[in-house]
Amino acid sequence: MTEPRLTRRGSLVRLGGLLATALGAAGLKIDSSEGAGPAAVASGAVSCVLTPEQTEGPYYIANEAVRRNITEGRPGTPLLLRAFVVDASTCKPIKSAAVDIWHADAGGVYSGFGSGAASRTFMRGIQRTNAKGLALFRTVYPGWYQGRTVHIHVKVHLGGNIVHTGQLYFPDTLTDAVYRKQPYSARPNRDVRNAADAIFRNGGSKSLLNVKKNSAGVYVATIMIGVHRS
Repeated sequence: MTEPRLTRRGSLVRLGGLLATALGAAGLKIDSSEGAGPAAVASGAVSCVLTPEQTEGPYYIANEAVRRNITEGRPGTPLLLRAFVVDASTCKPIKSAAVDIWHADAGGVYSGFGSGAASRTFMRGIQRTNAKGLALFRTVYPGWYQGRTVHIHVKVHLGGNIVHTGQLYFPDTLTDAVYRKQPYSARPNRDVRNAADAIFRNGGSKSLLNVKKNSAGVYVATIMIGVHRS
């Protein structure tokens, strides 16, 4: 199983025992034998690895709707995105952080731009984290567009400040499997995979989603996002 990865504006955090209950449901293996907090971070019981933020890109639209389902009925393979937000200094979950995501639809189109200009809302949304630091979105597996590997954009807002801007990625083998089916198979031969993507090469391997199928056959993608509060 892939180790849990936490992105932040400069921090990728591997969590200790405080999040064991919350993250067990996400299928992520962590060490519950150690505590969390500044002392645990300082001692190395909970380790932090610095990693760069990633570009916002040209397709951001501010003030998106607060909602869980962002598909607006557009086709695609169902995807449940679970984003856990934690304090990178203490490894404690952060409640009421605003997680803001946007991505292309199955056809590789962004709302508000190009052929998607008639709508400014599909595949865009914001969710507040709960007491476990979890923000949950219902969406579809993103499509590809020329020059980029498959990804989801993300921002985390705290107290009116943007504390993280990044991009989330999928294993290429999984994307290959999803793209063999409709509606993705109508657009074969995506032109960029992870290793060839200029943005992915700048730290994207630390923002790979942990993706599994649940009992209903829906892909569940999990990421943990460690941020500084200011």
